[in-house]
Amino acid sequence: MKQYYVYILANKRNTVLYTGVTNNLKRRVSEHKSKIVYGFTSRYNVNKLVYYETFESPMQAITREKQIKAGSRAAKERLIKRLNPGYNDLSD
Repeated sequence: MKQYYVYILANKRNTVLYTGVTNNLKRRVSEHKSKIVYGFTSRYNVNKLVYYETFESPMQAITREKQIKAGSRAAKERLIKRLNPGYNDLSD
């Protein structure tokens, strides 16, 4: 069964947050860390995985990503702190 992920990345100082969706979390985080694709995350050095959720369907994951993106920064921080209060890099 295929899995889909919604994830939040932060920069080193946790001042910038990025929310994304993927079907291969390990590969996608690796792409962010190596800055393979130029864009927001490479420009702002956002490469630390601080939060993720797993889903069974792509539509569930996309819907959740939109919910998270529509929320405030404070809502995103509460979500992260509930499961990862130290903002540790979960990709390690």
